This record gives sequence, C-alpha cells and structure tokens, in this order.
Amino acid sequence: MINTREVAKEYRLTHWAGIMQERVVGGMNIREYCKHIGICENTYYYWQRRLRATACEHLAVPVQKSISTPSFAEIKVEEPPALPTLAEAVQASQIHIDVHGIQITLDSTYPTDKLAALLRELVRP
Repeated sequence: MINTREVAKEYRLTHWAGIMQERVVGGMNIREYCKHIGICENTYYYWQRRLRATACEHLAVPVQKSISTPSFAEIKVEEPPALPTLAEAVQASQIHIDVHGIQITLDSTYPTDKLAALLRELVRP
C-alpha cells in the first residue's frame, strides 16, 4: 500500500529543492529571490532547514554502540646522533694561490694572519 504522507513529503521536498536550485542558478540572494517569486523569507529558510535535515538523515552513518577500552603503546625515543663540532663540520680544504707565476697551496686551516703576511710579501714591488 502506498503511504500518501511519504509521497506528499517527498513531493514537497523535491519542489522546494527545485526552488532553491533556481535561486542559486539565477545568482540572486535569498531576499531578492523571495521577493521576486512572492514568498516569505521565513518560508524559504524553513524549507532550507527541512532539506538539510533530510539530507543529513540520508547521509547518516550508524554509530557503533560498543565502547572500546583505551589502550596505550610504549614509544621509545632514541637520542639523535651528536652533532659534529665546528672543527669537524668544517673539513680542511686547500687554498690555491697564484701570484706572479708563484703557485702556493695551503691547507684551509692555515692561520689567516700568516696568510695575509705572505700575500703582502708576494705582491710587494
């Protein structure tokens, strides 16, 4: 047997869904649209709430009734490896100097004051 109340409810929801779709497609705000088609804004909002509630009923996922017992897992945090010292981080490289045909190769750890004195002597006239 057909449930006429359900059919009528479905018809009204479909009708109002169409009205709301027309408003969106037309690009009007709710106040303008209601005035344009001659309905009260409160009626529009009432059917909007009904449509949303119906949509939520159809999308609802059944909630599990069982409550699980909380459990914990041990997490082991390892110490990060020690960072290298500045001396270890800056690896020794070589400096190549070519002044007036004289080629000198030095370790990058060579003292800068001695390197400056050497260069002054090399470029002295």
